[in-house]
Amino acid sequence: MTSPEKIRLLLVDDHAVMRAGLESVLNANPRFQVVAGASDAVAALALYAEHLPDVVLLDIHMPHLNGIECLRRLRAAHPGARVLMLTSSEAEEDIFQALEAGALGYVLKTACPEELNAAIGEAHRGERTLSVTVQTRLAERSATSLLTARELEVLQYVRKGLSNAEIGALLHVSMHTAKAHVAALLKKLEATDRAEAVARAFERGLLKP
Repeated sequence: MTSPEKIRLLLVDDHAVMRAGLESVLNANPRFQVVAGASDAVAALALYAEHLPDVVLLDIHMPHLNGIECLRRLRAAHPGARVLMLTSSEAEEDIFQALEAGALGYVLKTACPEELNAAIGEAHRGERTLSVTVQTRLAERSATSLLTARELEVLQYVRKGLSNAEIGALLHVSMHTAKAHVAALLKKLEATDRAEAVARAFERGLLKP
């Protein structure tokens, strides 16, 4: 009886120690073979074209070009690429953007080896796989919580501490309309005041430090 072919992996993470440790753990599993590792998106795209791995394990936070943009470019060049996000980010916007860009799964770096192994196998089969924490966050966020482009713009002004009148002037709308935008923003973020709205926006990844 012949043994099944190994699942060939490309690791993309800008932390060399993390990448080396992950490679060691994965190569110890007879099901996997790490064929290459990249520290940035440019190298990842080149290495994918060279090795055509079965599954890509891709981090989000990387210099110059983040993992989500790398994913978009990878999927544009190779529509059949199977990508599993492996990241420390629990931000809702990162999760949604990654899935919308074509990621088959989203697993946190805090996952145990068994969970990661299972996720790789599922991604290899073309199945959607999500960490339990990620599933919970998706369940908690309803479609009505999605902010419009205008509301995201208002959010930036709220973050700066601008008044309704100042926001209205910048948007070229009345203070009443600006107040309505702010009220809608607070409702979608389930916040009682502006400070809480900004805090929740950071939690969801809508605002960056």
